[in-house]
Amino acid sequence: MNGKSRLVLRAIAFFRFAKAAVLIIAGAGILHLIHRDVGHTAEHLVERFHLNPGNHYLLLVLSRVSKLTPQQLREIGLAAFFYAGLFIIEGTGLWMLRRWGEWVTVVITGSLLPFEVISIWHHATISKCGIFLINAGIVAYLAYLIRCNAEPWKV
Repeated sequence: MNGKSRLVLRAIAFFRFAKAAVLIIAGAGILHLIHRDVGHTAEHLVERFHLNPGNHYLLLVLSRVSKLTPQQLREIGLAAFFYAGLFIIEGTGLWMLRRWGEWVTVVITGSLLPFEVISIWHHATISKCGIFLINAGIVAYLAYLIRCNAEPWKV
């Protein structure tokens, strides 16, 4: 494996670790809200960050968030931890420059691409399209590395 490939794999691993960190923080924050008034907490955040409380999209978010039950919050928080764990596994394999890390990343990320396409189909945004292109590029690059560096099967 050349130096450029190692650098790219480590950059992808760093990206995976960063996503895991964000999900862990988000999951902990969501679980912290289980026995609180989520609507009031969301309104407090709007005030704290000086967001426009009359914004149509913000009102939609506040309406949805205030209807979350403790069970739904628990499920969302645990899902965040689950995905963080997957990203940590992917990142560890890639950081260690292991073939299994490439395979795990291709399988997990590749299996989630159809859901990203569906999400874009229903409501396309620049950020959704950008994330899809990044993930598709990662899958394509890793699949290329796996194919180019594959050793022939020994009989």
